Amino acid sequence: MNSDDIQLIAFEIILHSGNSRTMIHEAFAAMRVGNFDKADERLKASNDELLLAHQSQSDLLKKYASGTKIEMEIILVHAQDHLMTTMTLREVALEMEHLYRNQAATGELKNDESENKEK
Repeated sequence: MNSDDIQLIAFEIILHSGNSRTMIHEAFAAMRVGNFDKADERLKASNDELLLAHQSQSDLLKKYASGTKIEMEIILVHAQDHLMTTMTLREVALEMEHLYRNQAATGELKNDESENKEK
């Protein structure tokens, strides 16, 4: 596998995990104001992007397992790091959604947008 092929796969992973990360942050913003339908939609969309990134990663691993020599490049290390941190961020977002929902159910959820306008 040549350097161009590895870089292409790395950038596919970065692209999809980056899209996912953006969607996760959009979900956090929706959670803060109690818009859980939007948060759920953004988290589902983020997972779809993560699956695309993971597919690129899996394709590379299959090639390696079948005996294809793969030279490690720094962009591939960066792509793996990007993917794994985004996967972790999504897991945290799912847990945070439970906390926000509990706050909303008890009336403790404060809309931070109105608080920011006061500052």
